[in-house]
Amino acid sequence: MDHPLTFQNLSHEQMDFDDVFAYIYAFMQKHPLGNYKLMMGTDSQVHANYTRFITGIVIQREGKGAWACMRKVIVSRKMKGLHERISYETSLTEEVVSLFTEERKNALIEIVLPYIYKGATFTIEGHIDIGAGARNRTSAYVNEMMARIESLGIDAKIKPDAIVASSYANKYTK
Repeated sequence: MDHPLTFQNLSHEQMDFDDVFAYIYAFMQKHPLGNYKLMMGTDSQVHANYTRFITGIVIQREGKGAWACMRKVIVSRKMKGLHERISYETSLTEEVVSLFTEERKNALIEIVLPYIYKGATFTIEGHIDIGAGARNRTSAYVNEMMARIESLGIDAKIKPDAIVASSYANKYTK
């Protein structure tokens, strides 16, 4: 993939991944005794002459707020094939997950580690915009896409639990 690794949110238009990581780190540093979920996921929308992909990164302190940003990738054609689009969404999520190196993951874990006996937690999730229901057109791809995310050593979530892909990213694909 040769798309720029730039991120944005409502406060910042141009962030590189170092900026994103610094915001996540600072968000967790403020309240180390928290239950944190680092969630990443991608959604897409086919438009007239292109397909827009949005990958969201959300750090949530359960019950206490969140910080989020997104990355936009435009493919200059209509991606009509469902498997191709779902697979590309998963690839973009995998790419962002891979930016959280062991060193970076350990730095985040170190924030909550002194507080785990007081209830602090930290998990990482990859959200996939697919559902397992029999009537869901994407159900045939659930095992394949979940295996790809889980092979990265993180929890895979599908609808209705894949809120970063199906809700946050979805909002910006239109």
